Amino acid sequence: MTIEYNIPTYLTILRIALIPLLAVVFYLPWTHANVACTLIFIFAGFTDWLDGYLARKMQLETPFGAFLDPVADKLMVAFVLVLVVQQQANPYLAVPAAIIIGREITIASLREWMAEIGQRGKVKVSQLGKWKTTAQMLAITLLLYREDLFGIPVNTVGYILLYIAATLTLWSMVNYLSAALKAMAEK
Repeated sequence: MTIEYNIPTYLTILRIALIPLLAVVFYLPWTHANVACTLIFIFAGFTDWLDGYLARKMQLETPFGAFLDPVADKLMVAFVLVLVVQQQANPYLAVPAAIIIGREITIASLREWMAEIGQRGKVKVSQLGKWKTTAQMLAITLLLYREDLFGIPVNTVGYILLYIAATLTLWSMVNYLSAALKAMAEK
Protein backbone atom coordinates (compact mmCIF):
# COMPACT_ATOMS: atom_id res chain seq x y z
CA MET A 1 0.00 0.00 0.00
CA THR A 2 1.37 3.40 -0.93
CA ILE A 3 0.78 6.50 1.12
CA GLU A 4 -0.63 9.41 -0.84
CA TYR A 5 0.75 12.81 0.06
CA ASN A 6 -1.25 15.88 -0.88
CA ILE A 7 -1.81 19.40 0.45
CA PRO A 8 -4.18 18.31 3.27
CA THR A 9 -1.72 15.60 4.36
CA TYR A 10 1.17 18.06 4.34
CA LEU A 11 -0.91 20.43 6.50
CA THR A 12 -1.54 17.61 8.96
CA ILE A 13 2.18 16.79 9.06
CA LEU A 14 2.88 20.50 9.62
CA ARG A 15 0.51 20.43 12.61
CA ILE A 16 2.52 17.57 14.13
CA ALA A 17 5.78 19.42 13.40
CA LEU A 18 4.45 22.46 15.28
CA ILE A 19 4.38 20.48 18.55
CA PRO A 20 8.17 20.62 19.20
CA LEU A 21 8.23 24.27 18.11
CA LEU A 22 5.47 25.05 20.59
CA ALA A 23 7.43 23.22 23.31
CA VAL A 24 10.59 25.23 22.65
CA VAL A 25 8.70 28.53 22.60
CA PHE A 26 6.74 27.56 25.73
CA TYR A 27 9.94 27.20 27.74
CA LEU A 28 11.75 30.24 26.34
CA PRO A 29 12.56 32.79 29.05
CA TRP A 30 10.75 35.46 27.07
CA THR A 31 8.01 37.79 28.29
CA HIS A 32 5.81 37.13 25.27
CA ALA A 33 6.31 33.37 25.02
CA ASN A 34 2.67 32.86 26.02
CA VAL A 35 1.51 35.05 23.11
CA ALA A 36 3.74 33.17 20.66
CA CYS A 37 2.51 29.80 21.96
CA THR A 38 -1.08 30.96 21.65
CA LEU A 39 -0.48 32.04 18.05
CA ILE A 40 1.21 28.73 17.20
CA PHE A 41 -1.74 26.84 18.70
CA ILE A 42 -4.25 28.98 16.80
CA PHE A 43 -2.28 28.43 13.58
CA ALA A 44 -2.30 24.66 14.24
CA GLY A 45 -6.07 24.82 14.72
CA PHE A 46 -6.38 26.70 11.44
CA THR A 47 -4.36 24.03 9.62
CA ASP A 48 -6.73 21.43 11.09
CA TRP A 49 -9.73 23.24 9.65
CA LEU A 50 -7.96 23.94 6.35
CA ASP A 51 -6.77 20.38 5.74
CA GLY A 52 -10.29 19.06 6.26
CA TYR A 53 -11.81 21.74 4.05
CA LEU A 54 -9.32 21.15 1.23
CA ALA A 55 -9.62 17.38 1.45
CA ARG A 56 -13.39 17.59 1.03
CA LYS A 57 -13.48 20.48 -1.46
CA MET A 58 -10.73 19.13 -3.71
CA GLN A 59 -11.71 15.48 -3.16
CA LEU A 60 -8.28 14.69 -1.73
CA GLU A 61 -9.44 12.46 1.11
CA THR A 62 -7.13 9.49 1.60
CA PRO A 63 -7.04 6.60 4.08
CA PHE A 64 -3.69 7.89 5.38
CA GLY A 65 -5.08 11.41 5.84
CA ALA A 66 -8.16 10.02 7.60
CA PHE A 67 -5.83 8.18 9.99
CA LEU A 68 -3.27 10.95 10.51
CA ASP A 69 -5.62 13.92 11.03
CA PRO A 70 -7.17 12.74 14.33
CA VAL A 71 -3.75 11.54 15.51
CA ALA A 72 -2.32 15.03 14.94
CA ASP A 73 -5.26 16.60 16.77
CA LYS A 74 -4.94 14.31 19.77
CA LEU A 75 -1.17 14.75 19.96
CA MET A 76 -1.47 18.54 19.92
CA VAL A 77 -4.29 18.67 22.49
CA ALA A 78 -2.70 16.17 24.89
CA PHE A 79 0.72 17.81 24.63
CA VAL A 80 -0.55 21.33 25.24
CA LEU A 81 -2.78 20.20 28.11
CA VAL A 82 0.26 18.61 29.77
CA LEU A 83 2.23 21.85 29.30
CA VAL A 84 -0.56 23.96 30.77
CA VAL A 85 -1.05 21.61 33.74
CA GLN A 86 2.70 21.60 34.38
CA GLN A 87 2.73 25.40 34.32
CA GLN A 88 -0.34 25.88 36.52
CA ALA A 89 0.03 22.76 38.63
CA ASN A 90 -3.16 22.25 40.61
CA PRO A 91 -5.90 19.63 40.76
CA TYR A 92 -8.51 22.04 39.38
CA LEU A 93 -6.71 22.00 36.06
CA ALA A 94 -5.21 18.50 36.22
CA VAL A 95 -8.54 16.69 36.68
CA PRO A 96 -10.38 18.06 33.62
CA ALA A 97 -7.18 17.70 31.57
CA ALA A 98 -6.89 14.04 32.64
CA ILE A 99 -10.56 13.49 31.75
CA ILE A 100 -10.03 14.94 28.28
CA ILE A 101 -6.82 13.01 27.59
CA GLY A 102 -8.29 9.79 29.01
CA ARG A 103 -11.40 10.13 26.86
CA GLU A 104 -9.31 10.70 23.73
CA ILE A 105 -7.35 7.51 24.37
CA THR A 106 -10.52 5.56 25.18
CA ILE A 107 -12.47 6.70 22.11
CA ALA A 108 -9.50 6.26 19.76
CA SER A 109 -9.13 2.69 21.05
CA LEU A 110 -12.87 2.11 20.78
CA ARG A 111 -12.93 3.34 17.17
CA GLU A 112 -10.02 1.07 16.28
CA TRP A 113 -11.70 -1.91 17.87
CA MET A 114 -15.05 -1.13 16.23
CA ALA A 115 -13.28 -0.89 12.87
CA GLU A 116 -11.78 -4.33 13.43
CA ILE A 117 -15.24 -5.82 13.94
CA GLY A 118 -16.66 -3.89 10.97
CA GLN A 119 -18.70 -1.41 13.01
CA ARG A 120 -16.63 1.80 12.74
CA GLY A 121 -19.60 3.77 11.42
CA LYS A 122 -21.38 3.27 14.75
CA VAL A 123 -18.84 5.50 16.54
CA LYS A 124 -18.39 8.34 14.07
CA VAL A 125 -17.96 11.97 15.13
CA SER A 126 -21.18 13.53 16.43
CA GLN A 127 -22.37 17.12 16.83
CA LEU A 128 -21.71 16.77 20.57
CA GLY A 129 -18.10 15.87 19.77
CA LYS A 130 -17.80 19.02 17.68
CA TRP A 131 -19.09 21.17 20.56
CA LYS A 132 -16.63 19.44 22.87
CA THR A 133 -13.79 20.16 20.48
CA THR A 134 -14.79 23.82 20.17
CA ALA A 135 -14.94 24.33 23.96
CA GLN A 136 -11.67 22.42 24.38
CA MET A 137 -9.78 24.42 21.75
CA LEU A 138 -11.03 27.75 23.12
CA ALA A 139 -10.13 26.67 26.66
CA ILE A 140 -6.62 25.63 25.67
CA THR A 141 -6.09 28.85 23.72
CA LEU A 142 -7.09 30.95 26.73
CA LEU A 143 -5.06 28.85 29.17
CA LEU A 144 -1.99 29.24 26.98
CA TYR A 145 -2.48 33.01 26.82
CA ARG A 146 -3.25 33.32 30.59
CA GLU A 147 -3.14 37.12 30.91
CA ASP A 148 -6.17 39.29 31.45
CA LEU A 149 -7.24 41.04 28.27
CA PHE A 150 -9.42 44.18 28.24
CA GLY A 151 -10.45 43.41 31.82
CA ILE A 152 -11.51 39.85 30.92
CA PRO A 153 -10.00 37.22 33.24
CA VAL A 154 -8.72 35.06 30.37
CA ASN A 155 -7.28 32.29 32.54
CA THR A 156 -10.50 32.00 34.57
CA VAL A 157 -12.59 31.84 31.40
CA GLY A 158 -10.16 29.16 30.16
CA TYR A 159 -10.79 27.12 33.31
CA ILE A 160 -14.56 27.44 32.89
CA LEU A 161 -14.38 26.37 29.24
CA LEU A 162 -12.11 23.47 30.17
CA TYR A 163 -14.74 22.24 32.66
CA ILE A 164 -17.42 22.62 29.99
CA ALA A 165 -15.19 20.66 27.59
CA ALA A 166 -14.57 17.96 30.23
CA THR A 167 -18.32 17.64 30.86
CA LEU A 168 -19.05 17.39 27.13
CA THR A 169 -16.16 14.92 26.90
CA LEU A 170 -17.73 12.60 29.45
CA TRP A 171 -21.17 12.98 27.86
CA SER A 172 -19.87 12.19 24.37
CA MET A 173 -17.84 9.26 25.70
CA VAL A 174 -20.98 7.75 27.27
CA ASN A 175 -22.78 8.22 23.93
CA TYR A 176 -19.94 6.53 22.01
CA LEU A 177 -19.75 3.65 24.48
CA SER A 178 -23.55 3.21 24.37
CA ALA A 179 -23.50 3.13 20.55
CA ALA A 180 -20.68 0.58 20.64
CA LEU A 181 -22.49 -1.63 23.14
CA LYS A 182 -25.69 -1.44 21.07
CA ALA A 183 -23.76 -2.38 17.91
CA MET A 184 -22.19 -5.34 19.70
CA ALA A 185 -25.57 -6.48 21.05
CA GLU A 186 -27.00 -6.41 17.50
CA LYS A 187 -24.27 -8.76 16.28
